Amino acid sequence: MSTENGMVYRVVVNHEEQYSIWPADREIPKGWRDAGKSGTKEECLAYIKEVWTDMRPLSLRKKMEGQEA
Repeated sequence: MSTENGMVYRVVVNHEEQYSIWPADREIPKGWRDAGKSGTKEECLAYIKEVWTDMRPLSLRKKMEGQEA
């Protein structure tokens, strides 16, 4: 896959379920994993906007859910 400027990105996610984009030709940084989406920067950012609906880190969400119980 290539784009107009030659850059292809992939969506990555960390253990706190926080999303980012990373150049597809580079090794994913430690602590992050592939989220299964790649494409242009715009496509990846649109995907993140669609799936990352709660910006709170996973640990905070779990803590807040525990306080509600």
